[in-house]
Amino acid sequence: MKLHFNPLTLIYFFLFGAAMSSNQHDYSDALSKSILFFEGQRSGYLPNDQRLTWRRKSGLSDGWTHNTDLTGGYYDAGDNVKFNFPMAFTSTMLAWSVIEFGELMPPPELRNALVALRWSSDYLLKSVSQLPNRIFVQVGDPIADHNCWERPEDMDTPRTAYVVTAPNPASEVAGEITAALSAASIAVRSSDPGYSQTLLQNAVKTFQFADMYRGAYSSNDDIKNDVCPFYCDFNGFQDELLWGAAWLRKATGDESYLSYIESNREPFGASENVDEFGWDNKIGGLNVLVSKEVIAGNMYNLEAYKASAESFMCSLVPESPGQHVEYTPGGLLYKPGGSQLQHATTISFLLLVYAQYLSRSSLSLNCGSLSVPPDHLRRLAKKQVDYILGENPMGISYMVGYGERYPKRIHHRGSSLPSILDHPGAIGCKDGSVYFNSTEPNPNVLIGAVVGGPGEDDKYDDDRSDFRKSEPTTYINAPFVGVLAYFAANPSFN
Repeated sequence: MKLHFNPLTLIYFFLFGAAMSSNQHDYSDALSKSILFFEGQRSGYLPNDQRLTWRRKSGLSDGWTHNTDLTGGYYDAGDNVKFNFPMAFTSTMLAWSVIEFGELMPPPELRNALVALRWSSDYLLKSVSQLPNRIFVQVGDPIADHNCWERPEDMDTPRTAYVVTAPNPASEVAGEITAALSAASIAVRSSDPGYSQTLLQNAVKTFQFADMYRGAYSSNDDIKNDVCPFYCDFNGFQDELLWGAAWLRKATGDESYLSYIESNREPFGASENVDEFGWDNKIGGLNVLVSKEVIAGNMYNLEAYKASAESFMCSLVPESPGQHVEYTPGGLLYKPGGSQLQHATTISFLLLVYAQYLSRSSLSLNCGSLSVPPDHLRRLAKKQVDYILGENPMGISYMVGYGERYPKRIHHRGSSLPSILDHPGAIGCKDGSVYFNSTEPNPNVLIGAVVGGPGEDDKYDDDRSDFRKSEPTTYINAPFVGVLAYFAANPSFN
């Protein structure tokens, strides 16, 4: 049976979807802005070509307590902490966006995407510079930071550098950094082969640390109260070991990594939670990534990964038999918890990547008796993209600076406080509270930031204090770069 449109779906579109959309989206504009966002999250010395000029240098002493340079990298969200676990995932997804869709990007945007990628990969190299014995996992005291509302340029909270020393474990952070450096090495291989080799060499030694000293970084007594509850590894560390090995396999072609992901799939629980993908749970992305070995390389010993990938993809197709993921009444993919758009961007990315793998081999997705062509997966991804860009019950773009209506009061310190240009004097820890509590729009527009987004009822209040809805993160934007690159190159896809 081949997939066709349900008449109820068509009625829904004409009565509701068409009412929400009045103009075709400018995906190229959205792509440019999604990359520009990362300049607003930069830590360290800023270059002369910095385009978001309301930001200035910050975090210049990071690492000094360990006599190590840990400047650079990204603040993860609306605070001033550098959490290496989600930053590494951000880097992996930026790199994967370039690997799969870089050829579709206009040359200036490909350059900007690679610059954004290097800003994080340079920092991650510093984080693993003391291996094989030590790995840095975070910079900045999150408790103190979250008790203040101040610009990154004014930070006076402790810039504690959190380190894990062997034989203590940090498998999830090291595993994700392995993935990030491996993916980045592929992304820059043609443009900078020397840097690519450096990234790959460091990825190998980082994986050795991750695998030799197995366990969660949040299990270490000296740091667990500062990494939790912010970026605890709630899902376990084993998925990051498989994820890192899979990216090393892709970057090196080494058969030992192939054996690793084949033999450890069941022991590491990769057959569970196959419909999740994000900074904590890598299983959904792992299955899609490895499935290419089966689809394009006939590696049938990895068929179980492809079967799990197809199960996930089928759960996203409402017409398919079996269990399905939830959607809001307005059509947004929904998962319990806050920051809904992180699911929409990561899963849309996987839909497009899997559709690409199938298309290149002239295959369709098999969901029981239903045959789903690759273009239908692309249509599902496009619905999520268009929802984010304004085709939703609120009629609002959830990307700051895109469209006529977008969030003006996002949960973001640098955006909500006067810039150094407008207020040269320091704004202290508690002095920023008046700006946090203000109902006025943020004075600095963090162009391209995708906020957490609406709840399961499609409702969104432009409220700075509601961080679950109004806070942007780097790991929401990173996969969106690849998604927007595809639709910018195929603007008429329907």
